[in-house]
Amino acid sequence: MSEAPAPTPNNPHGLPALRERYGPRYRWLLLLAVMVGTMASIMSSTVVNVAIPDMSQHFTLGQERAQWVTSGFMAAMTVSMLTTPWLLARYGYRATYSGCMWLLLVGGVAGGLANDYPLVLAARVAEGLAAGVVQPIPAIIILRAFDPSEQGRASGIFGMGVVLAPALGPSIGGVLVDWFGWRSIFFMVVPFCLVSLWLARKLIPTTAPGGADANRAGAALDWRGLLLATAGTLCLLNGLVELQGGTPLVATTLLVSAVALLLVFIWLARRMLQTHRHAQGPEPLMNLSLFADRRFAMGSLVAFIYGVALFGSTYLLPVYMQMGLQLSPSVVGTVLLPSGLVLAISIAAVGRLADRQPTHRLVSIGLVLLAASFALMVTIRLEHPARIIPLLVLWAIVGRIGLGFILPSLNIGAMRGLGPAHIPQGASVINFLRMLGGAAGVSLCGIFLEWRLAAHGAPLDTSPTTPARIAAFDETFLMLAGICALAVLAALRLKPPTPPVPPPPERQTRPA
Repeated sequence: MSEAPAPTPNNPHGLPALRERYGPRYRWLLLLAVMVGTMASIMSSTVVNVAIPDMSQHFTLGQERAQWVTSGFMAAMTVSMLTTPWLLARYGYRATYSGCMWLLLVGGVAGGLANDYPLVLAARVAEGLAAGVVQPIPAIIILRAFDPSEQGRASGIFGMGVVLAPALGPSIGGVLVDWFGWRSIFFMVVPFCLVSLWLARKLIPTTAPGGADANRAGAALDWRGLLLATAGTLCLLNGLVELQGGTPLVATTLLVSAVALLLVFIWLARRMLQTHRHAQGPEPLMNLSLFADRRFAMGSLVAFIYGVALFGSTYLLPVYMQMGLQLSPSVVGTVLLPSGLVLAISIAAVGRLADRQPTHRLVSIGLVLLAASFALMVTIRLEHPARIIPLLVLWAIVGRIGLGFILPSLNIGAMRGLGPAHIPQGASVINFLRMLGGAAGVSLCGIFLEWRLAAHGAPLDTSPTTPARIAAFDETFLMLAGICALAVLAALRLKPPTPPVPPPPERQTRPA
């Protein structure tokens, strides 16, 4: 990447020139351009889950090693999100976005051609790095390029397009796995990356709303914070994996190290923030002053807990249907397709509501529906095979309607109290915490499921399923429902502070 060119009136790729060329509709075209790239990144994060059983058999992997295909991607995506504000300030939107799409494209092709599991894992990490940088960009554009009265609608339209990736991805991916094997999954992102690169050449400016500030173009990256965040995330995930299949001493050491690295990261961020304010030093990787805003603090907590439940279930549900209910990958994709389409419709409808209804109400409704969808999974019974598919479809739809309430509302509501200069950092931090929760959620579901399977004496393999195996899955779904219920308590605190009521004017007494 080269440094972002200075915006000049004659720059054909600058924001003023593109606005003049496309007129008032340019902000919508810009949103469309980043939507395609975000679809590619989200598809790469979710569609591989359908291929995990097939990949496990090909490489003869245990469950704890196989889930690193998902966890490794999410760890890389989580950490790289924190670099988005610096990359946009240093290189501009056009170079940053295009570079990420090229990295995602190379990772997809390399993963599909790899013959060794470490190479597959390395390709997934490369895809995760690219996906993490891209993820916060749409929220920055929506909050900086659109009026407050349009932000909910823009978020709804963007979300409707983006959720088509996880909606259609597992369905198409399941068919591809049945027909061509697990390698075909990696190549699914290639056409999306090519289209996004073409759109980037036409529509992505060198700088954009929420992009590089002139006084930050030469700012240094907080490498110490980035290394601490990376080491802490890896210690956390490895510690959770060790809890599942390793030794208690190693697991405890890794988890304690993760906590220690987190404390050092917070100390360093506070120190750098003070230096930045007084001496214009480098800005910390995570600006802790953002959490002084109550809505942002509560929104970040909701994002973390919601990430645990959402990404944990994204890993758990395909494994449950394939190894618990023993459905084929193509049937799994077909079961998930209606709920994905319902999500696309509901997210567009709720996006319009988000401009008029309070955030805490919409997010709370969504979390309650999501918790209900997990809890209702216990109603699926092997002794009633005719009801399995209809109930799976119905409960998945309930959960996706809940997501439709959360997705267009949470980021906008959490960051409405931030100043314009803090929006890129806010979008980066809230997405980082959501993905950190997601990365932990995948491991948490694997650990909890392994524990309950051992408690019930039920192996997780290709042998005929048993009620004991289903009971272990049911208890894991109930654990996710409880996590969503906890998030409701934080969501209720997203209510904007009530402005103080001015005291009534003093009544003047008439002289006697």
